[in-house]
Amino acid sequence: MSLMDCSLSYIRSISPYQPGKPITELAREMGLPVEKIVKLASNENPLGMSPKAQKAVERELSGVARYPDQFELIQAVSSVSALGMEQVVLGNGSNDVLDLIARVFLAPGRSAVFAQHAFAVYPLATLSTGAELIAVPAKNFGHDLDAMLAAIRPDTRIIWIANPNNPTGTFLPYAEVRAFMAKVPADVIVVLDEAYNDYLPPSERQDAAQWIKDFPNLVITRTFSKIYGLAGLRIGYALAAPQVADLMNRVRQPFNVNNLALAAAIAGLEDHVFVAESYELNRRGMEQIIAGLKRLGLEHIPSHGNFVTFKMEKAAAVNQKLLQQGVIVRPIAGYGLPDWLRVTIGTEPENAIFLQALAKAL
Repeated sequence: MSLMDCSLSYIRSISPYQPGKPITELAREMGLPVEKIVKLASNENPLGMSPKAQKAVERELSGVARYPDQFELIQAVSSVSALGMEQVVLGNGSNDVLDLIARVFLAPGRSAVFAQHAFAVYPLATLSTGAELIAVPAKNFGHDLDAMLAAIRPDTRIIWIANPNNPTGTFLPYAEVRAFMAKVPADVIVVLDEAYNDYLPPSERQDAAQWIKDFPNLVITRTFSKIYGLAGLRIGYALAAPQVADLMNRVRQPFNVNNLALAAAIAGLEDHVFVAESYELNRRGMEQIIAGLKRLGLEHIPSHGNFVTFKMEKAAAVNQKLLQQGVIVRPIAGYGLPDWLRVTIGTEPENAIFLQALAKAL
């Protein structure tokens, strides 16, 4: 019997996650100078990291010989969220805490519900436990909460919801999400992934963390990879009822978040000016990209994140022509959207380069 045959069948059935193409990879493939490449594929902050976070990382470098202590960041997140420290679970990116939730509540013979066109990590986290994935057809490229409610089975233990959703950018008003929570059985965990919540207009935001006292089956996940600009440091967190957080910590790897990430996240939480600048840059860039797509006669999905998904004929061929020009966007055929591409909002010059390259590629 081969080693492959000895492995778990449900592991063999998983398709590996395909990230946005790195700049260095395209440089090698096309022979392009790194500095000439514009990457708008992975929803990173075009401003980079917070200056305060960068200084914190530089200060922390001398201490990397020591194992990390998560206390200060947990305390900071607890203060910002107005929840107890025992309700905060840190992760090596929010992907890590999504995986922790799956490991706690899923197993062969159990199921999880998610929406078509939702974040690829939900299927990965579900299938890696041997649980069954129930995919609910999308409604207007987003979550159909009524259909997701109807899809719940006696063996269902998790419902995955991204709000705003990646890669489509759709958004569920929080009143609808709370009404949904009230109908979900108390023994089913609802994971509310708020990775892009910081890009919502203030009028659309709501502090869902305060719902946990009413719904102990609610777990909220957030990340420092997006508006805080710390994608390369891998740092995120979950907010949960104390008993759920305790279970997640039982399967969390020791020292899963490194010293530099902890220092940067603490400083980033305090850099309100940088967050405001990032939000405003994204707002202006969104207008620039959408106006350009309309000039080109291309359909797009209204987005509440830091990216726009747009449609065209022969998306794969157009993507290849963009790569040849040194512009990286994200093909999303793997999300069931073969005729669409997703572009991250960049700086004004980066957006202009993308639109010029796209016009040439069509």
